[in-house]
Amino acid sequence: MTAREIRVTLPDGSEKRLPAGATGADLARAIGPGLAKAAVAIRVDGQVWDLARALPDGMKVAVLTDKDPQALDVLRHSSAHVLATAVRQLFPHAKIGFGPPIEDGFYYDFAVPTPFTPEDLERIEAKMHEVVKADYPFVREEVNREEAKRRFTDDPLKLERIDDLGPNEVISVYTDGPFVDLCRGPHVASTGRVKHFKLLHAAGAYWRGDERRQMLQRIYGTAWFTKEDLEAYLRRLEEARKRDHRVLGKQLDLFSIQEDVGPGLIFWHPKGAMMQFQLRRFIEDVILERGYQLVYTPHVTREQLFLKSGHLPLYAENQFPPMAAGEGEAEDVRYRVKPMNCPMHILIYASQQRSYRDLPIRLAEIANVYRNERSGTLHGMLRVRGLTMDDAHLFLRPDQIEDEIFQLLDIVELVLGKTFGLSYRLDLATRPAKKLGSDATWDQAERALEEALKRRGLTYRTDQGGGAFYGPKIDVKFNDAIGREWQGATIQLDFALPERFQLEYAGEDNKPHRPVMIHRAIYGTLERFCGFLIEHFAGAFPLWLSPEQVRVLPIADTQLAAARAVQRRLAAAGLRAVVDERNETLNYKIRDGETHKVPYMAVVGQREADAGTVAVRLRGEGKKQVVLSVDAFVAKLQEEVRTRALTPLV
Repeated sequence: MTAREIRVTLPDGSEKRLPAGATGADLARAIGPGLAKAAVAIRVDGQVWDLARALPDGMKVAVLTDKDPQALDVLRHSSAHVLATAVRQLFPHAKIGFGPPIEDGFYYDFAVPTPFTPEDLERIEAKMHEVVKADYPFVREEVNREEAKRRFTDDPLKLERIDDLGPNEVISVYTDGPFVDLCRGPHVASTGRVKHFKLLHAAGAYWRGDERRQMLQRIYGTAWFTKEDLEAYLRRLEEARKRDHRVLGKQLDLFSIQEDVGPGLIFWHPKGAMMQFQLRRFIEDVILERGYQLVYTPHVTREQLFLKSGHLPLYAENQFPPMAAGEGEAEDVRYRVKPMNCPMHILIYASQQRSYRDLPIRLAEIANVYRNERSGTLHGMLRVRGLTMDDAHLFLRPDQIEDEIFQLLDIVELVLGKTFGLSYRLDLATRPAKKLGSDATWDQAERALEEALKRRGLTYRTDQGGGAFYGPKIDVKFNDAIGREWQGATIQLDFALPERFQLEYAGEDNKPHRPVMIHRAIYGTLERFCGFLIEHFAGAFPLWLSPEQVRVLPIADTQLAAARAVQRRLAAAGLRAVVDERNETLNYKIRDGETHKVPYMAVVGQREADAGTVAVRLRGEGKKQVVLSVDAFVAKLQEEVRTRALTPLV
């Protein structure tokens, strides 16, 4: 190889020699014309670059096509720039913020005098198609700080961003046609590659997510490589809108958020509270059978407890401000509402001497905790400030870690897999930048989780840096009925807090030993899990979880006594049933029952009243009905509830 050549290693281990200065596009052409046409970007030693960047010598390089997930981020990033190009042409004085790719799409923030209207979005989208048709190349330049400030002298948001850049950070700008942006990239070769996109909506967004800063206007969009993928996504969006838990929550009278109290704080109405009750009872029954003990702990504590645990300062931004102490206490004593339960459960463990024979000790609490989430991130039940966690903390010997992880994975499968029929995957989340404890301790904890997953024969992904500050974790991600992914159970292994609190147990050798902790939640929070269930089932819950299981419908007042007798028989069998006694037509009552997604409607006419039967209509089955004796109907419903069946047994 001469000085005029470079050598790169391809993913299959083969080498390619190219002229010095060759770009990613040159590499794709050297491999083949098909790849040259399909190429979107390149990956150089793990970093994604533009095709037009010159390749360094001796690097591992992969050419990305539309088959690579990272390529979709590149397309969406470029779509955000096409959006900004169009906005600047229609609104020349708009100041520009950030425009990143996000899950399923992209956004760009703009400082404009008035919010964008739906009509504005139509005009912007039409202008974007003109930018795409113009096929402007994306041109990357590296500039020094002074040149960057000169180019963005009229854009204070960009100037602020430039001031934040480190002294040795490479500053790059991208140009496509008339638009220039401060940007790290990467981008597709030209605007013509951005063909299949749609603007979705606009919303207010604080600059840099800080509610103390100015309000910008954020335009959201989506972009895909094919028309078919775009259309499929838009159909999923429409289905998601129909399933929106905020809309269904109001329609079904499950919960509300009251302005007088504040955002992110959930009022569980009777029907929603019944759902929560059923979920709590289910998980408590499951864990009590497996050796857990229930505890209850205070909602507030002296601040020093969270200093000792490390939550202050590492978790301070998510905690509510301190409160003054009560009368009679020292003025410098301050209290905090708890954002999590682990320090409280640690104190229960430490309240008496423990032996190796006592372990594992499993303390569980379905508890209310409070986290000071930014108002702009709050979203119905899915992101709240008041959380109800099915929390537990397990104290165990190091030799018990694997068995305990196995039992927790069994609980996950029972609850998520078998009961709710969900498909899920596992992530192994490793040490974050801000953490407690030594690297050696983290190595030990990460290795223990990884070995448990491998010995169980499970596949998993690694989430680098995604662990809690006190330990690595296994996160469970599950999919809903329309394919969206949600965060579910978490299993966190902690060597740090037992050390900080000097926890001990007496070993078989009569010497003190340090226990290990596992923090775990199966639902996560009941707010988020119920919000998920509303959207997953579109409000049509399985019988065992439905707040109202049966609505008894007398055809006329003459059958009212018989209908009430049916309701009493159902209630005596532990089923939730009500009689619709309104002076309305049967068709009206049936439509109302369907609107409220009641699983079963039991119609009682004179024939049924005389025969001791009911004409049963299933939710969503139209006019189809089956006549059963009351005893048979009750027996089938009891079995459906007992087995927590996902489909009707009637």
